[in-house]
Amino acid sequence: MLFTVIVITAAAAGWSLVAGWLEQRHVRAPLVLVLAGITTGLFTQSEIAATLNSEVAQHVAEAILTVLLFVDATELPGGRLFGKDPGAAARALLVALPLSLAAVVLLGSLLLPVLPAVLLLLIACVIVPTDFAPAETLVRDTRIAARVRNVLNVESGYNDGIVSPVFLFALILAGATAQAHTPMQALGTAVPSAAKALIVGITLGPLLAWLMNSADRMHRMTEQSRRILVLVAPLLAYTVTVAVGGNGFVASFVCGIAFRYVRRAPTRRGDIQAPDASDFRLIEDTNSIMTMCMWFFFGNAVVLALGEGVHWPTVALCAAALTVVRIVPILLAFLGSDFTWRERLMVGALGPRGTTSIVFGLIAFNTLPDGPYADTVLHATTLTVLGSVLLHGVGSTTIARLLSRPSAPSAPETTTPERMAS
Repeated sequence: MLFTVIVITAAAAGWSLVAGWLEQRHVRAPLVLVLAGITTGLFTQSEIAATLNSEVAQHVAEAILTVLLFVDATELPGGRLFGKDPGAAARALLVALPLSLAAVVLLGSLLLPVLPAVLLLLIACVIVPTDFAPAETLVRDTRIAARVRNVLNVESGYNDGIVSPVFLFALILAGATAQAHTPMQALGTAVPSAAKALIVGITLGPLLAWLMNSADRMHRMTEQSRRILVLVAPLLAYTVTVAVGGNGFVASFVCGIAFRYVRRAPTRRGDIQAPDASDFRLIEDTNSIMTMCMWFFFGNAVVLALGEGVHWPTVALCAAALTVVRIVPILLAFLGSDFTWRERLMVGALGPRGTTSIVFGLIAFNTLPDGPYADTVLHATTLTVLGSVLLHGVGSTTIARLLSRPSAPSAPETTTPERMAS
C-alpha cells in the first residue's frame, strides 16, 4: 500500500508541474493518473485485487463519493434547482435517466441471461450516470448550444445523487448484506435509510448555511474558516447519518442542495447574494485530489479486468449504454420540447462517464461477495469508462463538430459558466 501511495503522489506532483502545458494539448489529470495506474498494475498484477478489494479502498471510495455528491449538488447554474432550463433538465433526469436504467436491465437480460435482474440493475446504476471528468471541455465548447451545455452540466451534477438510493437498494438485494433476500426486505432497509438521510440533509444543510450567513454578517469568519466549513459539511452530514442508520450519500447530496439554496439567501434589498466562489476552492481542490486517487485505482482495475479476458456480451452492453441506451431515452424524453432534433441528439450523444461510475463500481466490487457477480461489475465499470474516454474524451470535438449547427454563430454569451461538475 505504501508503494501505491508513493506512485499516486508522484504522479499527481508530476502532473501539477506541467498541468498548464498538458491542458493546452487536451491531456488532463484523469488520463495521467490512469496511465500511472496501468503502468503500476502491470508490475503488481498479483496485488491489484487485494488493493482494490480492501477496507482502505472502500473507505476512500465512500469519502470521494460523499464529497463528490455535495460538490455536484452545490453547482446550481443560475441558482435554481434544475439550472437555467429546469424543464429540459427535468426531462433528462426524471424521464430519460429511469428509461436508461430500465433499458440497460432489459438489454442485459438478453445479453447476459445468467445474471439476475438485481445485478443488472446494479450494473445499470454504475454505467448510466454521466460525469464530465474525462471530457471537461464539452461544457466550454461554444460550438455546442448554450442550453445543451446547461442541461448536460445539471444532469451530470444531479444524476449520481438521484441514482445513489437505487444503487444502494440494488446492492442490498444483490447479496451485499444478509439483511434482505426479497425486494420488500430490501425496500424495508433502503426506505427508512433514505428517510433518515433526507431528514439529516434537509436539517443540517440549511442550518450550516444559516449559521455561515449569520457569522458572515457579524464578521466572525475568515476566508479560511469559510472554506473549512464548506469542506466539513458533507463529511458531517455523512457521519451523522450513518450514525443513525441512514444513507450517508443521500444525506450529503441533499445537504449540498439545501446548503447552496440557503447560502444564496436574499439580502435586505431583495437581491440574491451568491456565495463567494472562493468558499468552494478548498473542497474542489480536495475533491480533485481524491478523484485523482480514484482514476489511479481505475488504471489498476483496467489491468485486472482486461487481464482476465474480454467477455463480448459485456462489451456489447457497455457499448450500448454509451450510445443507443443513452440516445434513445433522451430523444423520447424531449418529445414535445422546443429543442431541435439536432440539439436533442447532441444531448444524447454527449454523455461521458467518469468518476461517478468508477466510485460506484469500486464500492460494488468491494461490497459484493467475491465471485462472478463482483467481477462482472468490475468489468462493466472498466469497459464503460474506457469506452467513454475514447468516445467522449478523444472523440468529443468530432461529435461537437458533426452535430453543431451549420448556421451563423450565435451572439456571445453574457453569462459566465458556473463551476463545472468534477
